[in-house]
Amino acid sequence: MNDADVSKQIQQMVAFIRQEAEEKANEISVSSEEEFNIEKMQIVDTEKKKIRQDYERKTKQVEVKKKIEYSMQLNASRIKVLQAQDDLVTGMKNAAAKELLNVSHNKKTYKKLIQSLIVQSLLRLSEPAVLLRCREVDLSLVESTLEDAKKEYASKVKVQAPRIDLDKTVYLPPPPNSSDPHRPSCCGGVVLASIDGKIVFENTLDARLDLTFRKKLPEIRKTLFKE
Repeated sequence: MNDADVSKQIQQMVAFIRQEAEEKANEISVSSEEEFNIEKMQIVDTEKKKIRQDYERKTKQVEVKKKIEYSMQLNASRIKVLQAQDDLVTGMKNAAAKELLNVSHNKKTYKKLIQSLIVQSLLRLSEPAVLLRCREVDLSLVESTLEDAKKEYASKVKVQAPRIDLDKTVYLPPPPNSSDPHRPSCCGGVVLASIDGKIVFENTLDARLDLTFRKKLPEIRKTLFKE
């Protein structure tokens, strides 16, 4: 083999090695690019998932916030409605209380009422002796009814007339005064108690109004507010 053949063979070997190297390099390049693309897609998918989860979380937060705000507004509206209803009912009660003041202005009618309230209280207590309290402005009127009230009670229950001690040291509050609306007041009536003070029956006009109002409140609310 001469030098030319040897040189030719070497060139062929070099060409073959270079071709294999290029093919191998190409394979490596393709493989690397595929791996890069796969890894890139994985990163993109992961970030997309994070963004989607973050969006869903923020969307839920917004929805929850809206629901809370709506609930708060609804509750505030309900409270306003209830407050308006209570104000209306309270206004009716106050108006009725003002009308009670007119009861004591008619002395003849008020005297009969006081006697009836005393008899009713005696029937409720069923005590042989009682203590009676009234407003100071009603003192003389109450005194004028005591004997008739005792006789009426005795006739009803067929017993001896009870002893009624009229308290002239402690009185019920005076009539309401527009110049001082917050002070204790009483529209009229009486309070009777057993001598030992263990049993007390409040039979004032104010107490009867409160009792009647509590009993009628469901009916009043139903009529006014269609509840």
